[in-house]
Amino acid sequence: MADGEGKIGNNGKKVNLLVVTYPAQGHINPLLQFSKRLHHKGAAVTFVVTKFLFNNQPNSDHPPPFSVETISDGHDAGGFPSAVSISDYHDRFKHDGSQTLRDLIRRKEDAGRRIDAVVYDGVMPWVSDVGKEFGLRTVAYFTQSCTVNNIYYHVYRGEIKVPVVAEEEIRIAGMPPLTTADMPSFIQVVNPYPGFSDVVINQFGNVEEADWLVCNSFYQLEHQVLEGMKNKLNMKTIGPNIPSFYTDKRIDDDRDYGFNLFKMNNEVCQKWLDARPKASVVFAAFGSFAALSVEQMEELASGLAQSNSFFLWVVRETEAAKVPAKFAEATADRGLLVPWCRQLDVLSHESIGCFVTHCGWNSTLEALTIGVPMVAMPQWTDQTTNAKFVTDIWKTGVRAPLDDAGIVRRTTVADCILKVMDDDGGTEIRKNAAKWGELAKQAVDCDGSSDRTVDEILAQLVSV
Repeated sequence: MADGEGKIGNNGKKVNLLVVTYPAQGHINPLLQFSKRLHHKGAAVTFVVTKFLFNNQPNSDHPPPFSVETISDGHDAGGFPSAVSISDYHDRFKHDGSQTLRDLIRRKEDAGRRIDAVVYDGVMPWVSDVGKEFGLRTVAYFTQSCTVNNIYYHVYRGEIKVPVVAEEEIRIAGMPPLTTADMPSFIQVVNPYPGFSDVVINQFGNVEEADWLVCNSFYQLEHQVLEGMKNKLNMKTIGPNIPSFYTDKRIDDDRDYGFNLFKMNNEVCQKWLDARPKASVVFAAFGSFAALSVEQMEELASGLAQSNSFFLWVVRETEAAKVPAKFAEATADRGLLVPWCRQLDVLSHESIGCFVTHCGWNSTLEALTIGVPMVAMPQWTDQTTNAKFVTDIWKTGVRAPLDDAGIVRRTTVADCILKVMDDDGGTEIRKNAAKWGELAKQAVDCDGSSDRTVDEILAQLVSV
C-alpha cells in the first residue's frame, strides 16, 4: 500500500496508536520520528510526554503533525531535576505514570477512539503492563543499538556477570570479541549509577510479553548481531529514525524532530558554516546529558585549537563555566561556541569535515546516516560500545585513547582530528562513512528493510 494512503483494512479500520516516550531528549527524538513515520503511513498517533516537559519545552517551528497528550511522572512542577534521587524518580514515574496512563486510555475509549496498540520506550516496561490490562497490543521500542540491548539482555539473564572481569574477553553470538573497555559503562563496575543501570537491565523483565520488539537501527548495520540474537529476542529494525529530509525525503517538511528541550539559534550556526570551505570544520558536540570534567574540557579546548582546523563546539549552558577563560575570544578567528544547535543541519553542511562525538546512539546514527567521519570520545553508558563499533566494525572513525588518568589529552585530540581530516589518512574512513550513509537511506526508503518492518506491523494491527 502506498505511503500516506493509510493502513485501512477491509473493515474500514484505521490503526490508533499511543506512543509513550521517556522524558529525555535522546529518547524523545527517535520515538517522535518513528511516530511521524507511522502517521505518514496512515496510523492515527497520539504522542505521550510528561506534564513537566509539555509545559516547559521551548516553542517549536515544526510541531508534530499529530496530537500530544500528557501523563505524570510524579514531578509535574520540576521534572527529573526535582527528584531526590534517580531511583526515586523512576519509582514515582512508574507509580504515577501508570495511573495517569490508565486514565488517558479510558478517556480515549470514552471518546469512541479505542487504542489498538501502545508503542513505548523499552526502559519503561510498566507501560506494557498497563497496555495489557486493556487488552492492547504492545510495541517495545529500543532507543539504543541492537548490540547494546543484546549485551544488557545477557546481563539480565545472568549470562554475563557484573562487573565484567578486567582481563576477560566477552563473547556473544553475532558479535566480535569484546574487552571490558568495549562494554557499556554500567557493567564495567558494580552498579555505579543504580538508578540508571537498573532501568536498562530490568527493561527486559517482561519483554516476552510485548507483541513486537523494534530497535532504532537498520538491518545492514547490525545484521550479524540480529542473526545471533534472534533465537532469544526477535528484534526488528525500523531506523534510522531521523527526519525524512536527511534520508528518503518522503515526508514533506520533515527537517526537525519537533520537540526540543533546549533553545537554539540555528541562523548563527548556518551563517558561520556558510563562510567556511568545504570539509574544513570540526564539529564537536557531546549530547544533551554528558558532562565532561573541567580538566577534560580544558584538554578538548586546547586540542581543538591545536588542530589548526575551523571548529564549531556545542557547549551547553550548564557546561559553559568549564571552558577555559577567554578561550572563545582567543580562537574567534577559527572557532564558534554555541549552547545548542540543530545537529542534523550542522552535520549535513558541506563545510563539516569530521564530528568529535561522545558516541551517544542518536549522534552516532545521525553521523552514519549523513556520512560524516567521527572522532570518538565516549563518556559512559552505551557510548563505549558504540565507539568500538564505529572504529573497528563500521570503520567510520577513530577512537581517542585515554591516558592513565582517564583523560583524552590535547595532543591526542588534535592528532585524531588530523587523522580523520587528512586527505590521505582519512580516505578509507570517509569512503566507509559514505557507504553506510547510502545503506541507511535505503533502509527507510520504499521497500527498504526498515520500511518493510513498519508496514508489517501496521498490517498485522489492521488484521486484528
